[in-house]
Amino acid sequence: MTASDTIRIFDTTLRDGEQSPGCSMTPQQKVVMARALDALGVDIIETGFPASSESDREAARLIAREVRRPTLAVLSRCLPADIEASARVLDGTANPRLHVFISTSPLHREHKLRMSRQQVLDMTAASVAHARRLIGDVEFSAEDATRTEDDFLGEVIGVAIANGATTINVPDTLGYATPEETRALFARLIGTIPGAREVIFSAHCHNDLGLAVANSLAAIEGGARQVECTVNGIGERAGNCAVEELAMALKVRNAFYNLDTRIDTRRLVPTSQLLRRLTGMAIQRNKAIVGENAFAHESGIHQHGMLRHRGTYEIMNPADVGWPDSKLVLGRHSGRAAVGHRIRALGHTLDEPQLEQVFAAFKALCERQRVVDDNDLEALLHGDVHGRGWRLASMTVSDRGQRASAQVELSDPEGGKVTESALGDGPVDALFAALAAATGVELALESYQVHSVGVGRDARGEASVSLRHGDDVHEGSGTSRDIIEASALAWLDVANRILHRPRAAAPQAAHA
Repeated sequence: MTASDTIRIFDTTLRDGEQSPGCSMTPQQKVVMARALDALGVDIIETGFPASSESDREAARLIAREVRRPTLAVLSRCLPADIEASARVLDGTANPRLHVFISTSPLHREHKLRMSRQQVLDMTAASVAHARRLIGDVEFSAEDATRTEDDFLGEVIGVAIANGATTINVPDTLGYATPEETRALFARLIGTIPGAREVIFSAHCHNDLGLAVANSLAAIEGGARQVECTVNGIGERAGNCAVEELAMALKVRNAFYNLDTRIDTRRLVPTSQLLRRLTGMAIQRNKAIVGENAFAHESGIHQHGMLRHRGTYEIMNPADVGWPDSKLVLGRHSGRAAVGHRIRALGHTLDEPQLEQVFAAFKALCERQRVVDDNDLEALLHGDVHGRGWRLASMTVSDRGQRASAQVELSDPEGGKVTESALGDGPVDALFAALAAATGVELALESYQVHSVGVGRDARGEASVSLRHGDDVHEGSGTSRDIIEASALAWLDVANRILHRPRAAAPQAAHA
């Protein structure tokens, strides 16, 4: 793969991504994420905005010591003090880049900068030249480029190139552009500005209208050879172009684009999940590529097709992005073929009347719960769908004083009563500790979410948990008018699944 047929991936998860509300990371967490981005194969990592905080400066210095392969960039306003501070934190970096930016649109010039066109041109020239004297690799960004007058945008970029910029970024800062506009803009800039073909043009697209990936692909069609992305698409407001989506679009549609990236796509899911753990920001289940439902099928029609040939309903192999396999999720929309297939995979052989009986019980169970897992199927096969397990009798939770406390009374699988109490850092932490003490089941919390189901007087709280038991992660849910009780029911849902788990693990279903 040559430079001409490769799209450079400029990852700004640690800078623009971290600016997403709730996604702040410590310098040490940024180092962990930078190592993962290095392993993922990104070409450039933007480590921060040094003038904004000591935390960003420290993170840039720490990353520079440990990450040597990719280019490491830092962002700077077109101000002498910012540029010099940025250059200092890049000292000792194996492949440094100084990324300077200034706003160019009429709105920004008037209301943010309060500068004339000529003042913006003069500051661009002086700042790019200053940066180039300090660092050999300089990127220039015209903030809000897609809302800037065509003639002025071309003039600013021309000045930046003339003063030593090696990469020109044309940001769609507000996610305002359409793909056709973006394609035409890049083609026009690259085709008309003196020296444009001697530098790399870059796209930085935001997702305010849900077009960040589409606009980034359009920019590539217009001649851009660098795209600025973030893992999971995090970033200001609605986020940025998602690296996993862009990389897989170029890979799956390579015959159309005839371009690729250096991304090791098998690391997309692990990198996505690492960022989720570091920031605590959940990934929507239907998120392309890395969402839990990206390769999950519940519809009976789709499952039947998947059992015949994977290509009927998948355009990617899940292993190519880091998932172990596709998932045929058994739920209300599943058909007899998928249920029968899963029963056979669990090692059971049923004749038609037996399968009909189990399928009828399966459909009835789906009216009471969203997903039917292997443990539920085993219970159905043994006629014990309401089989004994741990049941919540009562609970008391207090969050007074320095630590929260919880006391639970449970009915055990034999019908006896068990009472335990525990302390925790919060009411849910204390509750889960008390449940673990009562059941003897140790579960590590991976994720926890609470949301409302229904409206008005009928509204109830639903808690969803992911809990690790040994090497396995189990999903559980519970519903109640009290969200703390719903949380207890979700935890016990997992504990009971483990209780009824078959002793020997069944092999996973394979798809043709």
